[in-house]
Amino acid sequence: MEEYSIENDIRVICIRAESFPAGVLAAHQKIHALTGNDEKRKYFGISYPEGLGNIIYKAATEEKFAGEAAHLHGESFTIRKGNYYSIYIPNFMNDLAAVGKAFQQMLALPGIDPKGYCLEIYEGEKDIRCMVPLKN
Repeated sequence: MEEYSIENDIRVICIRAESFPAGVLAAHQKIHALTGNDEKRKYFGISYPEGLGNIIYKAATEEKFAGEAAHLHGESFTIRKGNYYSIYIPNFMNDLAAVGKAFQQMLALPGIDPKGYCLEIYEGEKDIRCMVPLKN
């Protein structure tokens, strides 16, 4: 585990998964289809708890211009700049359980933002960086 810094806010377009974890793949397929499967965009996953035991998951990609989310009838969200705990997982599809374990490990650490979220940054098609924001 390491600390990772995001230097600037990142405005993203989101598609909410119908369920978690079953709907995650479909949400990613929808966001790719919505944006033309643009290989130049960065893709993300954003999740947070809602109520007792429910997880909201959103597949996301960075906006290319202000208002693109509304233009494409997607939801907008801002990934906040700042410091994050981070665990990098190469070839995550070979061990999907490692993603959940990484988030459980980081969420148990002191200093995380109680109003934060779990953030996935997809690096290429095979690797993922799992992150949780720290308190400012």
